Amino acid sequence: MTLEPILQASPAIQVHLATIAGALVLGTWNIIGTKGTPAHRLRGRTYLLLMIAASLSSFGIQHLNKGGFSFLHLLSILVLVMAPFGWWTARTGRLRTHRHIMIGLYFGGIWVPGILTLLPGRLLHRVVFS
Repeated sequence: MTLEPILQASPAIQVHLATIAGALVLGTWNIIGTKGTPAHRLRGRTYLLLMIAASLSSFGIQHLNKGGFSFLHLLSILVLVMAPFGWWTARTGRLRTHRHIMIGLYFGGIWVPGILTLLPGRLLHRVVFS
C-alpha cells in the first residue's frame, strides 16, 4: 500500500477522498451509535456537509470518462438531492424515513462507489494493491 498516487492526484481528488473519509467515519459512528442524542445530531449534520462537499468535488473528477462525466456522477446528483431531504425528514419527525435515507446515503454514496474505485486502473486500486 502506498499513498503516493493520492499525493500526486489533483486537488479535486484529494478533497473528494478527504471528505469521503470523514463521512465514512462519522456515518459509521452514527449508524452504530445511540440515536437522537445531541452528539448524534452534530455528527449527522457534519456527515451531511461532508457528503455534499464530496459530491460537489466529484464534478472536478472526470478521468473515468476521459474528460466527461460518468455514471458515478449520477450518484453525486442523488446525494445532493437526498442529503437535504434526509435532514428535513429528521427535523420533521419522520424518523423511519430519515433512517432509510441515511442508510441509503451511507451505502449508496460511500460503499458502492468506494468498491468501484478498487477496480483495476482506478487510483484507489493503485493505492491499496501496489
